[in-house]
Amino acid sequence: MSLTLFDTVLNLNGVIIGTAAFLSIALGRYLTIQAEYHFSKKFWKVFLILGILLVLGALITPHFAISAILSILGFTFLWGIGEIIEQEERVRKGWFPENPKKKKGAE
Repeated sequence: MSLTLFDTVLNLNGVIIGTAAFLSIALGRYLTIQAEYHFSKKFWKVFLILGILLVLGALITPHFAISAILSILGFTFLWGIGEIIEQEERVRKGWFPENPKKKKGAE
């Protein structure tokens, strides 16, 4: 995608992809905390499936920017696997609240 401004062509792909990376990191952080709070660290399996599907989608998508965004999202979920497991330890240390409704044996 490009935009003409005063006879200069601006390439917006980099800005769009950078914005997607920024939002992906924020979304990954939020989803990691919420997933551990509501479902336990076993939710990492969902992150794995989503990550693989998004990376596969990036491989078959012909449009460069969309492929890059799918890849960024996919690798964010794959990175989140480790983060969701570590989140349980952060909760144990008292850095994040524990869900009082979550069963102790469900993990």
